[in-house]
Amino acid sequence: RRPLRVPRLSSRAQRPGATPARTQVPAQRTTTRGSDPARDPNFRFAMPKQAIKDEAIKDAVVGSQYLAGTGESTTFDHHQVLQESDDLIRALFFSIVKETTGTEFFQSLKEVYDLSEKFHETQAQSDFDALTTKLGSLTNEETMMLASAFSNVLNLHNVSEHVASAMEERHARLDDIPRGPAKTTNGAIKGLVAKGISKEAIYKAITEQEVDLVLTAHPTQALRRSMLKNFGTVRQKLLDLQRARLSGYERAELLDSMASAIQSAWRTDEIRRTPPKPQDEMRAGLSYFNETVFEGLPKFCRRIDSALINQGLPRIPMEHSIMRFSSWMGGDRDGNPFVTATCTRDVVYLARITAVNLYFKAIQDLIFSLSMWRCTDAFRERARLLHERETAEHVYEMRKQRNYADFWRSLPMEEPYRVVLAEVRDKLYNTREALQAVIMGKAEALDPADDSIFRDKNHLLEPLMACHQSLIEVGDGTVADGSLLDLIRQVNCFGLSLVKLDIRQESDRHADAVDAITRHIGLGSYNEWDEEKKTEWLVSELKSKRPLVAPDLECTDDVREVLDTFKMIAHLQEVCPGSLGTYVISMATVASDVLAVVLLQREMGGKMDQLLRVAPLFERLDDLNEGPNQLRRLFSIPWYHELIAGHQEVMIGYSDSGKDAGRMAAAWALYEGQENATKVADEFGVKLTLFHGRGGTVGRGGGPSHLAILSQPPATINGRLRVTVQGEVIEQNFGEHENCFHTLDLYTAATLEHSLAPPLAPSDEWRGAMATMSEVSCERYREIVFKTPEFNPYFLQATPGQELGALNIGSPPPPRPSNT
Repeated sequence: RRPLRVPRLSSRAQRPGATPARTQVPAQRTTTRGSDPARDPNFRFAMPKQAIKDEAIKDAVVGSQYLAGTGESTTFDHHQVLQESDDLIRALFFSIVKETTGTEFFQSLKEVYDLSEKFHETQAQSDFDALTTKLGSLTNEETMMLASAFSNVLNLHNVSEHVASAMEERHARLDDIPRGPAKTTNGAIKGLVAKGISKEAIYKAITEQEVDLVLTAHPTQALRRSMLKNFGTVRQKLLDLQRARLSGYERAELLDSMASAIQSAWRTDEIRRTPPKPQDEMRAGLSYFNETVFEGLPKFCRRIDSALINQGLPRIPMEHSIMRFSSWMGGDRDGNPFVTATCTRDVVYLARITAVNLYFKAIQDLIFSLSMWRCTDAFRERARLLHERETAEHVYEMRKQRNYADFWRSLPMEEPYRVVLAEVRDKLYNTREALQAVIMGKAEALDPADDSIFRDKNHLLEPLMACHQSLIEVGDGTVADGSLLDLIRQVNCFGLSLVKLDIRQESDRHADAVDAITRHIGLGSYNEWDEEKKTEWLVSELKSKRPLVAPDLECTDDVREVLDTFKMIAHLQEVCPGSLGTYVISMATVASDVLAVVLLQREMGGKMDQLLRVAPLFERLDDLNEGPNQLRRLFSIPWYHELIAGHQEVMIGYSDSGKDAGRMAAAWALYEGQENATKVADEFGVKLTLFHGRGGTVGRGGGPSHLAILSQPPATINGRLRVTVQGEVIEQNFGEHENCFHTLDLYTAATLEHSLAPPLAPSDEWRGAMATMSEVSCERYREIVFKTPEFNPYFLQATPGQELGALNIGSPPPPRPSNT
């Protein structure tokens, strides 16, 4: 990505010294282009109101190669698309500013913009002084408005980048431009075949592969959802302008919609006046499933099916999902006192309601599609039993009150698939009503014994699979493999909760809870025991069946909240199975940290076959180096080895390790830590899943995801990958359909390629060099950051950390505990 520069207002000429445009690569085919917009008789009269008065807008459209509404081009130039998008939306924005604030402020804005552009080109001190003088002459109110205007300009530039990225992905898939290194699953499969990997091995790997993308709220998306929605509209209209041949009226309507969204963003308060709650963050995360992810997953699976079929291989089995989605929103309580047991319950129910709404709409559409009468005898008998249970008058009144889209009356036996799917629709409706009742305080509404609602994804899958099997057996396989197959894959991937909620808490909080228990039963202070004694006692209690937590346990509020969380976990596992994922222990250092969580789960009502898997999070340098030894201690305990049944998850932290040791030392410790942890797991016959806590910035392990996965140590992925998608990176990856597809494709391809053709391990010479550089860099980093008295005052003055902490952009309070 090129560095951000201050772009031109409307000129299309290449500025001297600017980065040259990417070479256009024509496709091997030709397409019929639309008419020249300058010759379109409707163009002038169909333009929106602003364009009649503003020549810059008309110039930005008429002079555009990609945004003139003349149809999708067969060439692509990333730089030109970015420039054309910038020119158009900035011209619209400046026109709106002039109309809404008056000529005087607009002239100030234009003057500052022009002075900035001039200084950017010349780098002359005189031009910088002129800009400084102009800014110094502004009033406080004008300065605030100017800052807001340039903030909008930068946000609109981000929209242009998203559009250019989406267009580049599409043109690459159309073979209009070379893609470079394989970043698609189809490319990875072809590359592996070319390397001599057998097609059978490729098929086995991809059908066993599982990538879990874990959405987190932090680092926080700074933009309000209201702003994101408006910018999303602008982005979509820009894409519409370049994808279809438009009449002058259609083009004008798109520009009007863009202008409306831009003005809405300009007139919206950019600052949240109250902090969001964790529930709000979860709602924001789930919105991406409504907009792109839920529909994008089956489309992506179909592309993989085609890639496999092209190699003479079967499609992906219906029962397997190569992608999973999880979340920390409302489950990450480390440093956030607002994530309580009640909050966790709320976000689980919220995710379930969102999932049920999506499935309900899909089932209503499917009922229309499956109108055929041919079915197997077994399926017809199933439909007959359902039909006989219905009373026509009762069914009609019930469905009328629920205001279904159609099919209120009892369906005839000549439409057996509709009879079965109508019952699924009724159960989904009942499930939604039960969830809403629970949120309103009626806990008994989610009764595990109630067979009129769905509690487990298998209950929803079963009738869908029965429909599919019947259609296949009677020769309607094409129908079966249409929208019905898509829905089956969605249920397999998303379950009844869309995302599995991870729980994260700091290790000391668990130790304090166990300490309260041991003190209460007269064993002394758990926190004062050494690691050997802690481990021995925890294992003995895990083998024992006696209860430890007394009803009259005296404890602090913090301990009570920890125990309430484990109690809520047990409850949710019972009434909403499949809604929770991993229990992550932050600042984990020793084996007893893991055993304590297992014990607390059981003691607070968790059934042994419903306990959450527990993943230690190794974050600091010493913990990364010592982590493999602690895994060996855990795996050496027969009881624990039997409990995990050959599977263990370990999370590694990129942010805190970098803050602790510096990026160089942290990166090498992460690399070696993964190698050593995998060796220990292999030694005990355990399949290790590494959970990468990566962010978008370099300081959080950010970088190109495809290369980041391929650069992991050999034999550490093996088809199993969990990785966080943090904060504003969620918008970049899933805010638009093309980018959503690209994200799924990229992670799948990289995981497959690393598993079957891993990188070479570094030589001993390279390892020695890395060890030396890591040691020197860590020592120097710590000397500056931790031992230099002037560093903290400098850091506070040179960075906007305190100002950012005062903004209401996230649910956690700004100060974090000192040990995190």
